[in-house]
Amino acid sequence: MEKESVQIEFPCRYPIKIMGLDEDGFSEAIIEIIRLHAPELNDEDISFRPSRHGRYLAVNVTILAKGVEQLQNIFDDLKASGRVAMVL
Repeated sequence: MEKESVQIEFPCRYPIKIMGLDEDGFSEAIIEIIRLHAPELNDEDISFRPSRHGRYLAVNVTILAKGVEQLQNIFDDLKASGRVAMVL
């Protein structure tokens, strides 16, 4: 039996979770990268959650995704920043 890939219908609201060391400017840098690709991002669609010991910060954003290329560009730029430990 073949697995069918999940098809996302665009445009759609798409959540992204970005984790990295909670150092000076981390959250601002992440949001700036997201806004390059999703300029309509609203402050209400951004939340933060520190790790238990406060060393890491999770930045959760929900964007209006317009296509796979946009999402790939976001993921690529986040990884290229050198500040991101994980993107989900």
